[in-house]
Amino acid sequence: MIYRSKAPLRIGLAGGGTDVSPYSDEYGGAILNATVSLSAHASIEPLQENTIIVEALDRKEEERYDWAPALPINGKLDLLKGVYNRIHAMYGLPLTGFRLSTFVDAPAGSGLGTSSTLVVAILGAFVELLKLPLGDYDIAHLAYQIEREDLQLAGGKQDQYAATFGGVNFMEFYGDDKVIVNPLRIRPEYLHELGNNLVLYFTATSRESAHIIKEQVKNVNNKDEKSIKAMHQLKEQAKMMKEALLKGRLNEIGEILDFGFEQKRRIAHNISNETIELIYTAAKKSGATGGKISGAGGGGFMIFYCPGNTRYAVIETLNTFGGEIKNYTFTKYGLTTWTIS
Repeated sequence: MIYRSKAPLRIGLAGGGTDVSPYSDEYGGAILNATVSLSAHASIEPLQENTIIVEALDRKEEERYDWAPALPINGKLDLLKGVYNRIHAMYGLPLTGFRLSTFVDAPAGSGLGTSSTLVVAILGAFVELLKLPLGDYDIAHLAYQIEREDLQLAGGKQDQYAATFGGVNFMEFYGDDKVIVNPLRIRPEYLHELGNNLVLYFTATSRESAHIIKEQVKNVNNKDEKSIKAMHQLKEQAKMMKEALLKGRLNEIGEILDFGFEQKRRIAHNISNETIELIYTAAKKSGATGGKISGAGGGGFMIFYCPGNTRYAVIETLNTFGGEIKNYTFTKYGLTTWTIS
């Protein structure tokens, strides 16, 4: 038997960064995101030997261990081992050897929530294997605990919930780990137009988001007025984006993205850089009305809103920077699990 799962990556459309503690704990955060047809995949295959094999097929990395109740967290495939350690600590299973394999459709550090989505996918495979009675909120919160508490990785909360729930969601974040996921009922023609006009561009660079997020956290702890005010504005941006999408005011999307990108630059250093600014300026000159860096910033994917038929001129311009246009569609479904014999 093989126990499989997949979870979708997401595009953050508005409010990015307000899901990070301590800002979300003190002021409340709001995010609007949408999952896309790029996924993190995980599978578990029980073995007849007392060996645990963890492997990231996309990165060609593999670790082998004698069966143990906990695997060492040493910088090698820690996301995979961290999920196993938590599952075994909570449920005491599995007690035999197995092979855990993963694959992600986008590179790590790309800004589409790859790490958190991978944790959700791995959890899904264990839920399928062990038939665990966990709901969507349970899985998302457990994924958050594994990353932020067990593995001490810096970051926010939106990615785990986006990957688990799927679809277009307006999310609210409060103290005591309270999260409310509000699925948005957007008319199909609005969503089709959004997908047609929103260009996803990989800058051909990845980045370590932890450094940017740690500075953001430091600025909130130090009551940095400029940074906190910008985050308040990003929270408002999420509300603006929700209203524009629900009411079909798609002509406002670019300006809302542009407003958010201006605020995002004020949260921490290194969110943008000279290359990103050159790309952003060129895309706007070619017809985009706004855009943003996906994720914490510093590199990875960017998105641009291109109304009318301007996407083609914008794509032609973006191709001159040596990156890659990534085709995608929006998806309705979140974490999916199944078993094959």
